[in-house]
Amino acid sequence: MSEQPFAGVTVLELGHFVAVPYAGQMFADGGAHVVKVEPLDGEPSRHLAPLAPGESRHFLIRNRGKHTLPLDLKHADAREILDALLARADVVLTNMRPGLAADFGLDWEQLAPRFPRLIVGNVSAFGGRGPDAGLAGMDHVVQARSGLMVTNGRMKDGLPTSGDSPIADYMAAALLAFGVASALYQRERTGRGARVEASLLMAALVLQNNLMVRVESVDGPTHAAFREWLAGARRAGVPYAEQIERMPRSRPTGMVAVYYRTYATKDSAVAVACGSPSLRRRFIAAVGLDDPALDGRVPEAELDAHYTRLGAEVEAVMGSRTADEWHSILGARGVPAGSVALPIEMLDAEQPAANDMFHRFEHPALGPVTVLGAPVAQGDAGFAPGPPTAPFGSEVRAILTWAGFGGPAVERLLIGGAVTPRPA
Repeated sequence: MSEQPFAGVTVLELGHFVAVPYAGQMFADGGAHVVKVEPLDGEPSRHLAPLAPGESRHFLIRNRGKHTLPLDLKHADAREILDALLARADVVLTNMRPGLAADFGLDWEQLAPRFPRLIVGNVSAFGGRGPDAGLAGMDHVVQARSGLMVTNGRMKDGLPTSGDSPIADYMAAALLAFGVASALYQRERTGRGARVEASLLMAALVLQNNLMVRVESVDGPTHAAFREWLAGARRAGVPYAEQIERMPRSRPTGMVAVYYRTYATKDSAVAVACGSPSLRRRFIAAVGLDDPALDGRVPEAELDAHYTRLGAEVEAVMGSRTADEWHSILGARGVPAGSVALPIEMLDAEQPAANDMFHRFEHPALGPVTVLGAPVAQGDAGFAPGPPTAPFGSEVRAILTWAGFGGPAVERLLIGGAVTPRPA
């Protein structure tokens, strides 16, 4: 018996781009049999700067270990094929535009009566109810609507912008996978399937959990005053940078100015994160300075000015040594600190390599490839990266046979054109 947690589970994936494909890949890493249904010309991410026909970086990093079926969902034969797949599935995953899953009979309301053990997982942009439920949306748009774009602090040409990674998409994938795994666990006790809903909006809010709180007696008046100022500022065309700067923040001045920030060093930059008084004392001692506010020796009314001065002093000290020197000095004192790395450096870094965080393999069309490994570990073999998906269209006959179609039926469906064995 396989030790992988999802061995014996069949997942039918009808998703594109990020959230559902990455969730499907996590199930495949955990031993699930994942059948990915794609349009006849392939999932859109195959065609984002492809390096070989149907193979792009974007497709590689979210689709390993799957079996892909090109299927025209609008074809007259598609319903017959989908029903055969659904009858063998434990889970179906979708992230279609609002209303499309229902058009194809793939929403919970239509599937649950026919397949009572099926778990139906869906990712929407803004959730299934409310004024925005019918709107299309992708990570960049949801980051803007949710506040995450501002929280991340990236600006370009005076305007907030998202980073290079669609982080709300990936968080939604993790939440979807958790919800589906929970539903599978529940089904063991009840015998019934379940609906699992995730959204990019909720994922973006979870990523801002530290900010998503209001204690009315403390924050209410401040928030109300800021909203009033903000409405006037927007009418007056106040620049976004000033709007963002005026936003109330709950983190104390001392943390922002000294103890929870990034410093320029002699050659690079170092981030420090001293959340407790003991860590703050270790840090200030390590840089050879004193902070009387840690012992209550600075009146509260003078704290802002005090920490502004102290921050400037620490900046001067931190700039006198290299990042590696500070890494050793602060690490020896148990202060959480790390030099700021560029993403590309992580591909060759020692620490992730020591923990099998990257998967290096030989791709039949592209040669040596490095991608992230399974995002979680369970024992020695619970999660393991699967092989690259087979060339697009190469498994059509095998998947249809697995779904229960005999030889003549397979040929009939191929001739009909709902599925195609031709590569992209």
